[in-house]
Amino acid sequence: MTAPATRDLGEIAVAFARVLRGAGLDVPASCTITYAEALAATGVDDRDTTYWVGRTTLVRRQEDVEPYDRAFAVFWEDRRSGSAPEPPPPATVTLAVDDGPDDAEQPDSASDSDEPTLEMRFSRVEVLRHKDFAEYSTDELAEAQALMARLRLVGSPRRALRLEASAARTARPDLRRTVRASMRSAGEPMRRHWRAPTVRPRRLVLILDVSGSMEPYARALVRFVHAAVAGRQKVEAFALGTRLTRLTRELSARDPDLQRFNDDWGQRGTARGATVVILSDGWDRGDPELLAEQMARLHRVAHRVVWVNPLKVSPGYAPLARGMAAALPHVDEFVEGHSVEALEHLARVIARP
Repeated sequence: MTAPATRDLGEIAVAFARVLRGAGLDVPASCTITYAEALAATGVDDRDTTYWVGRTTLVRRQEDVEPYDRAFAVFWEDRRSGSAPEPPPPATVTLAVDDGPDDAEQPDSASDSDEPTLEMRFSRVEVLRHKDFAEYSTDELAEAQALMARLRLVGSPRRALRLEASAARTARPDLRRTVRASMRSAGEPMRRHWRAPTVRPRRLVLILDVSGSMEPYARALVRFVHAAVAGRQKVEAFALGTRLTRLTRELSARDPDLQRFNDDWGQRGTARGATVVILSDGWDRGDPELLAEQMARLHRVAHRVVWVNPLKVSPGYAPLARGMAAALPHVDEFVEGHSVEALEHLARVIARP
């Protein structure tokens, strides 16, 4: 069979790329150009060569191989029949939003038309999970709070001093239970009992920066802190702005900096052995040496210090602010905090042993 002209191969490449896009593949224009150039170099006389040329240049994800195989069989079967396939007719694209289970009952808006229709659906919840908090509307903040309430925010496990019954023979012998049980067999210790330390979640301390530079994110993060504290006994929350305020019970404030937290709450046990989470952009205007000193002091008493910075997601971000640069050497985890998805990742970091 005589190979098509280069111009025809270019048109075929464009048509096949359109078919793949209709099958759900992401095929950029640059890949289509590369595909056309490869077809011009190899021709289309050999089926396997044509298959692998497209597979190499147009498929970028493993999950796209199966739809590519189906599209290739249909498209190139028509191509082998002796005439180039007709480009697919233009399709009507409609967008639908999945807000809940009632969406399944929505009427088909394209049912009265014979034109091919491609319906693209997206979940509002999924959009909110990835959307930056700074771009939220008031209604979206309320929806996001419901998502945050579902987060399982539990501190990492730790061994407690209290002992409980255990079946493991490597645990400590429980002499009292062993002797008590021996009374049932005429004083013969027929069965030995053991006990081992219990495992409890570590206390979680949240310190939220509500200063002016955090204003775009403070509204959402306050809701996150509220969701973390509500109904949980092992979570303490503080707001750090012009004054330090304990949000867990009632306001108590006299000093604006981290030193007050260390003096009043760090040494007395709230932060000792706890996972301390600081939600701040790191734009501290005070003395960076003092901040570094207090961060080092906090790091010594806490089990782990996690810093959540909403600006970390910004392209090209570097912790160059004086406050952030001073604190970072005393931070165990430095994570993003700009979206619900980022807070879900934070929950996993907090639960990590």
